[in-house]
Amino acid sequence: MSSENVQTKWGQFISLIIVFFFWGFVGSANDILIPVFKKVFTLSQVQSQLVAWAFYAAYFVGSMIFFLVSLKMDVLQKFGYKKTLSAGLILSAVGSFLFVPAATMESFPFFLTALFTVGLGFSIQQIVANPLAIKMGSPQTGAHRLTLAGGINSFGTTIGAILLGIALFGMGDNKNTSLSLEDIKLPFIILGLAFIVVAIFMNFSKIEDPAKEEEEVVKVAHEKFNISDYPQLYLGMLGIFIYVGTEVTIISNLPALLHTAEFGNILEDAIAPFIALYWGSLMIGRWNGGVNVFNTSTLVNTALKFIVPAIAFGVIIGANIFAAHDVSSFYIYPIWILLFIAVSFVGGKNAGKTLMLFGISGLLMMVAGLICPDPSIAKFFFISGGLFLSIMWPSIFDLAIAGLGKNTGKASSFLIMMILGGGVIPLIQGSICDIDLTSPEGIFGITWTHFSYIVPLLGFAYLGFYGYYCPKILKRQGINHTQSGGGGH
Repeated sequence: MSSENVQTKWGQFISLIIVFFFWGFVGSANDILIPVFKKVFTLSQVQSQLVAWAFYAAYFVGSMIFFLVSLKMDVLQKFGYKKTLSAGLILSAVGSFLFVPAATMESFPFFLTALFTVGLGFSIQQIVANPLAIKMGSPQTGAHRLTLAGGINSFGTTIGAILLGIALFGMGDNKNTSLSLEDIKLPFIILGLAFIVVAIFMNFSKIEDPAKEEEEVVKVAHEKFNISDYPQLYLGMLGIFIYVGTEVTIISNLPALLHTAEFGNILEDAIAPFIALYWGSLMIGRWNGGVNVFNTSTLVNTALKFIVPAIAFGVIIGANIFAAHDVSSFYIYPIWILLFIAVSFVGGKNAGKTLMLFGISGLLMMVAGLICPDPSIAKFFFISGGLFLSIMWPSIFDLAIAGLGKNTGKASSFLIMMILGGGVIPLIQGSICDIDLTSPEGIFGITWTHFSYIVPLLGFAYLGFYGYYCPKILKRQGINHTQSGGGGH
């Protein structure tokens, strides 16, 4: 490939990752809205998790519609990647604008409808953008590009939490602690307009549709696609379901945990820095994994593995200081970042090994958070789950579609459907939190809200198992997958 071609691909890739930024921005907005809606509409914890449900159920519905339509015609071949992506952005813009009448009517169901519409647009964008990021250059670095795009996504979530916190509560000495739904209108009008601008930009960008060559080249033993023939896929679908659910549930239920007397009665207006640190942890991990997209010497690569997370942590601290948040308690957090870097070196470039090690590490962090007697330290064990989840998506995706050949597209839409986990698993954890309402004495000497972190613990256990077991399945199928780029390293 000539250097000119590589340059063009970078130009296209930069256009594409703007979309990843927006997914992140809106994703963290949900976490700010959950405690706000809980207070304004006097909801139980499980009812407040309907915010996550509405958003992530839309991914499932959108992917299902896309899949059913694709049985009749290939949407991406007919309309092209750019037009399909733009249509998804316009749909998300409509959802953003629906926040205005929802706030005027003070209707929680209307807010859920608006969020569902935004999520529906995102499902279309995800189906297009994930395979597109992988195909914008060498297949060997495809998963690394997805990790890098994920790093931009996490930058969006980190900045989004802080900016929405400022928009809703103000900053410094002028902070509101009370909130009216009117305050929600302007941020979402701006967001809707931004979606439209990006949709127009996408239409005129240089993004090209990937070549169709693989469909003719690959011969598959089964003419009819049958999920049960591919254990890596159906176990991977469960993996994506649990991965997204675990990622969302840790943070969706964190405001409720921090609101308990045990964790210091932290109120809604002071939640944003912790949300930013959690999503920032995913950013740290993904920026660290994205280093491998660049062809550098081993020495430079190793140095960047330490420098890039340090810069990412600096971004989190800097953004919080800008918003006049007290982040003095965060200065202990580099201990967890160094632990993450150490585990990432052991995982190397092997998707399965990386997933297994990160699953075990995340499980140990949840155990430590549950048994640590000091809540000021325990909360960082839970937040560090973000570090160990950070590069799991491309690892799971990579393992799940290995050996699928021309059925890769269908497999991708099944995997995107499983983002539904982000709506289901927080409801399960939220319902455990609500036991505190009837049994305030708690369990094992801790509140039920604290104990509810057993849910992400079990999630990490399955993800570690999938990382261990899936390479064995692939080996039995004669697929050598050890030197995959899927780990994001």
